[in-house]
Amino acid sequence: MLKRTLIGLIRSHEQTGEKATRPELKTRHYKLSRDKLWDEVISILKKKPGYKVLHEVKSVGEIVLEKRTVTGRVQDITLTVLALNPLQSAVDIYSASRGSLGDLGSNYRTILDIYKALDQKLAQYKITH
Repeated sequence: MLKRTLIGLIRSHEQTGEKATRPELKTRHYKLSRDKLWDEVISILKKKPGYKVLHEVKSVGEIVLEKRTVTGRVQDITLTVLALNPLQSAVDIYSASRGSLGDLGSNYRTILDIYKALDQKLAQYKITH
């Protein structure tokens, strides 16, 4: 965690992906169609305190959120919901802080917070690799 905070002194964004070096930042896969996963993700995010859904573009699978940190900075968060096949879908997250200073690891923590909420609610559908 200290390393993440030190990186956060200069970096003001974090993202997930299939090739992420840290396991907690790897793309999440679920045994759900994209439409069903989309509905679940939207429902979870709209109930999540501190997060505000700004845009939902179902056709491209993109959800844009905003979160205000304890220091008053604003994070712009984009979730992408992708169909892997008709019965499996995935979620990736990109989070960036507004402003020029580093984020002290807050984007990393935000991503983990969102994934934790998704993993708890969708535990029965989660695919582990």
